[in-house]
Amino acid sequence: MLRDDTLAGVDSRFVETERLGTHYLESGATDRAGDGGETVVFVHGNVSSSRFFEDVMADLPGRHRAIAPDLRGYGDSEAKPVDATNGLGDFERDLHALLGDLDLAEPVVLVGWSNGGGVAMRYAIDYPEAVAALVLVNPLSPYGFGGTKDVEGTPCFDDYAGSGGGIGNDAFVAGLADRDRGVEGQTSPRKVLRTYYVDPTHEFDAEREESYLTGMLDTATGDGNYPGSSNPSDNWPGIAPGETGVNNAISPKYCDLEATTEIDPDEKPPITWIRGDSDQIVSNASLFDLGTLGRMGELPDWPGEDVFPPQPMVDQTRAVCERYADRGGEFEEIVFGNTGHAPHLEVPGDFGDRLESVLRG
Repeated sequence: MLRDDTLAGVDSRFVETERLGTHYLESGATDRAGDGGETVVFVHGNVSSSRFFEDVMADLPGRHRAIAPDLRGYGDSEAKPVDATNGLGDFERDLHALLGDLDLAEPVVLVGWSNGGGVAMRYAIDYPEAVAALVLVNPLSPYGFGGTKDVEGTPCFDDYAGSGGGIGNDAFVAGLADRDRGVEGQTSPRKVLRTYYVDPTHEFDAEREESYLTGMLDTATGDGNYPGSSNPSDNWPGIAPGETGVNNAISPKYCDLEATTEIDPDEKPPITWIRGDSDQIVSNASLFDLGTLGRMGELPDWPGEDVFPPQPMVDQTRAVCERYADRGGEFEEIVFGNTGHAPHLEVPGDFGDRLESVLRG
């Protein structure tokens, strides 16, 4: 399905690849990057879509070619189920099939936000020669989401209890399934957008907020997609990852991106890590992490700091980036103040300047 409401300069397109019916947005030099331009591929995060990069694409200088796909189960792409047992592999292979169909012969700049940062890292691991640079925006930890307790990604329990599909909020999932556009309730999609996707002090333009909310509501829900399946566990909080769905694909049981450090030094793309200092989703005290909620007294029977502390997500990413540099790569960490989980929405000018600096090499 093509959109008829895109911003000026951004086109809605659809292609049937060998893996997935994929909707994507495109802007700029549509055949190939123009003189001095680059091809940029934007990869969105969980419970979102290409809509969240549309503003950046509209503002990007026309010499650059920009592409932003909807991942499987999101936006207007096909909602095939996610096999979590290969981590983010389904998303990565879908992306590889799309870029192959678009005949992108030159290496691309990959911009991955949140879970999309994990997809971008996985892509660079498997296809380093195809990546000119990595821009990771508030990325998923290289050790996945939930259930680990130190900078080395050590699991809290052998069965990775406390991560995966079972930790999704039922009321939030129901709001997505019902396409709830209301403002009531702490777990309504609109409330989550306003409170957690950005710093709570950020005010959206009304029209753009509706587009982002649509991007959230276009998420396929259920065991095969978001949040995914789960298994019972004897360990706290009684739930372990299943084998299908998005939140299992990012569980540390299946998601380990530390192999970025092992890319050949001659092929390591430079990494620009951009994050907001008030991110409540990916942080050392994430409000979506059961360790944080247990410490706050929001979940009963928390086993304590020694057993299940908050996951040090930012520290884990920094440790892996430092090993990346020690092994022949390079990275830069950029922190925007008073900014939450979506710097490209909250401080678009500063974000665009940093992205343009990457594109200039």
